[in-house]
Amino acid sequence: MFDPKLISRRRMLFESYLGLGGLAFAGIASAAGSRGNPLSPKPRHFAAKAKSCIFLFMEGGVSQMELFEHKPALLKYAGQRMPQARGTTGEIATFSAAPNRVIPPVAPLRQHGQSGRWITDLMPSLASTVDDLAFVHGVKVDNNNHGPAVYHSLTGNQFPGSASIGAWVTYGLGTENQDLPGFIVLGDHRGSTIGGAGVWGNGFLPAAYQGTIFRNGAAPIVDLNRPAAISASDQRSELDLLKWFNEEHSGARTNTSELEARIASYELAFRMQSKAPELVDLSKESEATRKLYGLDDPIAEPFGRQCLMARRMVERGVRYVLCLHGAGGDRWDDHGDVQGRVPKHCREVDKGVAGLIKDLKSRGLLEETLVVWASEMGRTPFDNNLVTDKPGRDHNQYGLVVWMAGGSVKAGSTFGETDEFSVRAAEDPIPLRDVHATLLQLLGLDQDRLTFLHAGRYKKLTDIGGRVIKEIIA
Repeated sequence: MFDPKLISRRRMLFESYLGLGGLAFAGIASAAGSRGNPLSPKPRHFAAKAKSCIFLFMEGGVSQMELFEHKPALLKYAGQRMPQARGTTGEIATFSAAPNRVIPPVAPLRQHGQSGRWITDLMPSLASTVDDLAFVHGVKVDNNNHGPAVYHSLTGNQFPGSASIGAWVTYGLGTENQDLPGFIVLGDHRGSTIGGAGVWGNGFLPAAYQGTIFRNGAAPIVDLNRPAAISASDQRSELDLLKWFNEEHSGARTNTSELEARIASYELAFRMQSKAPELVDLSKESEATRKLYGLDDPIAEPFGRQCLMARRMVERGVRYVLCLHGAGGDRWDDHGDVQGRVPKHCREVDKGVAGLIKDLKSRGLLEETLVVWASEMGRTPFDNNLVTDKPGRDHNQYGLVVWMAGGSVKAGSTFGETDEFSVRAAEDPIPLRDVHATLLQLLGLDQDRLTFLHAGRYKKLTDIGGRVIKEIIA
């Protein structure tokens, strides 16, 4: 017999009426995703080569006709007014109908590799990898403004509060390395991205799936290192006591996602004190490797370091790494002076991105790593500010170019095409959710099975569903 005054609600449910209450409770707990380690590796929905993903996000709106799209019309009509764009609405339709002047690309584009892919002369390193890449042209995002477009690109929804791609992937697959976060963010050293932590947040998913941002330097995570006055054994004892209190509190409740994430984060932080310093220590990387990523070039070094760190992370079993480039006045938001700004952006990322592809491939890691390049939008072929001698390009939600490499990506392939002025898709626009559906597919996740019940509705990254772009899958 037991004293009824001392039993918990959970024990009462399990011991009353043949334990049927306990079965109901177990269902509630399962639905809430509670109990156990939420980041333990999980089975895929179907077989896939890629085990991890490195997402390279260029904030500000990369000019597709500057980097990836050869459009002779931009040279033919340079300085003239462009014909009004067809099949567009909102700002793009207004911009194209207003006085404007067509701007030619700042540097020539040439064909490279067996695939004959057009790449700007400003990215010679990337040009040497084109036969490993698969391009998607004419991708449409749902908003022509940076904030909503960044959210849409990185969370599948243009409004704050949704789960980021990295959160969805770690929710679906967990992570292979339990001593490091499953989802790591490498931010631009010059400042934060538009949207801040919301673009790598967990949204409505359990808190354990949010991204962990790493900063530059020997201490990548704030307050990670143990104070000198506290020994490892003392810290372990404190954590054990804290864990006991938290689990006692959690045991009497059902909706404990935030608390369980906090418990897990304390334990992970303790393990990371020995693992994270080794991870960010690049001193053992060879000079050849450092040069491959551009670490010998002060302009290329910051993003090259991010790319090298990303390789080290997936090499150690981290599931998803988000590398951010562009902050403040150094974003790819070139409303003016494309002649001066675009070459600078390209030099900052060219060696790092190409080095990542080549290094992964040489180590046999490219086949099990999905690499994605994206921005939140493309740019217009024309300039609306006719009074300046340093023209720039405006926002274009219809002209995004995305490329992927690794895993089961069909190397050297292309899907989609934009019109002669690179304004929009030549035929039907490609919704961004199609890109997200393809990313999940390449990681072995079915967009329709990767769901989470929130506010009475089963949420998913692709919302109403996307078409998997099979044309770029081998």
